[in-house]
Amino acid sequence: MPLLQPLRRLSDAVNQAAIVICVACVLVMLGISFTAFLYKLATGSTLSWTYSLARLFLPWIGFLSMTISLRYGEHVAMTLLVRSLPRVLLKVAAGLCLAVIALFALMLVWYGWGYFQGASQVYMVSDQIQISAKFTAIVIPISGVIILLHLVQGFDLLEHFIDDDTVIDELIETADGENRP
Repeated sequence: MPLLQPLRRLSDAVNQAAIVICVACVLVMLGISFTAFLYKLATGSTLSWTYSLARLFLPWIGFLSMTISLRYGEHVAMTLLVRSLPRVLLKVAAGLCLAVIALFALMLVWYGWGYFQGASQVYMVSDQIQISAKFTAIVIPISGVIILLHLVQGFDLLEHFIDDDTVIDELIETADGENRP
């Protein structure tokens, strides 16, 4: 399929962007917390808004890291049970697993979009800092779309199809390629 390869490259690019956004969110949270720490050291009093502002980034980290872990096959799986199946049933189980993931992603998009549209609250971080609930709500349908995009990777998302001998060979080649002083 000629369309599949560009979609897989797009999936990889979106995954890299999600990683950058997650790292940025963690750094912003750390920056806010460090600012609160320095303020406390300098003045002896606390900033009331730092905790509230920092926790607004948690949904972004949680939902985007869910898509990242799916892309690398690091999700809930019953590997021992599935690997004990014959190859034909293994493919059926993998297809069902991908279908359930797709259903979950569609539900994230469908219900997440409704949640985003209905999010009319404003988080009162402080008197001066007010952030719309839409900031945290939009990550739900975004993560659903990313999961749907990652499904173009097919069985590569599932660790059941990783050939152990290939993985071992790759690890040996990586270790052989290292230059040690």
